[in-house]
Amino acid sequence: MNEDRELGRAEGKAFRLLTLRAHSEKELRAKLREGGFSAPVVEQVVRRCRELGYLNDEAFARQRARVLAVSRLAGDRRIAFDLRERGIDAGLSARVIAEVRGELDEEEAAKRLLRKKIRGRPVAALNEREKAGLARSLMGKGFPIGLILKILKKTEEEGFHDDDGE
Repeated sequence: MNEDRELGRAEGKAFRLLTLRAHSEKELRAKLREGGFSAPVVEQVVRRCRELGYLNDEAFARQRARVLAVSRLAGDRRIAFDLRERGIDAGLSARVIAEVRGELDEEEAAKRLLRKKIRGRPVAALNEREKAGLARSLMGKGFPIGLILKILKKTEEEGFHDDDGE
């Protein structure tokens, strides 16, 4: 009877958590364990959520990668790190990043982020310290240094022609 009550409480907590936002299996397991539920109950609830379609690591990874790539303008390294931290394996992570990059490639994301950071100022007008700060900022968002340097050089030579960079 006590086990049934614990299972009901754990399911209720899992459903509430999944109503708020999507979670990976790793995240849900951790939150249920933090809630004091036993390992067998946690596994039973995770299995039940998966069966009901409430928990799907592939759908979660795709959604999370899209938010990071398109909305937050993160680089592939940052996205892969975030997904790995949430328990998504490297193969699935690479696959969903590639899918999302079909929508907005990494170079275009870096250009958009650079545009936001310089707020219409020409890159050529920035001093070396400001350029280094921009490069560090873009590296922190997961963009590779080679791509950053390429974009900085290209925009310094050509400039952004209008608001959307065309």
